[in-house]
Amino acid sequence: MRRVLADTGPLYALVDPDDGLHSRAKREADLLERLRLLAVAPTPVILEGYTLVLHRLGARAAQAWCQDLLAGAALLNPTLDDYLAAAERLRRYDDQKISLTDAVVAELSARLASPVWTFDHDFDLLGVEVWRPA
Repeated sequence: MRRVLADTGPLYALVDPDDGLHSRAKREADLLERLRLLAVAPTPVILEGYTLVLHRLGARAAQAWCQDLLAGAALLNPTLDDYLAAAERLRRYDDQKISLTDAVVAELSARLASPVWTFDHDFDLLGVEVWRPA
């Protein structure tokens, strides 16, 4: 089964019906399933997503989101080398506000030759493949 790396944006949008990208996230998640693509959640995305849900939707929603994600998603833990390479990658973009989470996901994407499911254009700037449904 082929995989895509899930970024925080789509995972958050799936849980928040008031998010402007909620419908798109649901359509794309359904398409991932129909295409038999495995959405993999890197641990930095889980940490970032939990914090986002916590601050916007509250503790109960964040705990439920985390439990659902941990129970049903494939998880990916970056290596120390992934973090070091991400920090080096950020140095090349010192004029941009790119998060360390995005840089780590970009490194994972490059190392694993897997596209990123994201709504964030930073990944285009970082030069990694982005999964965009036709």
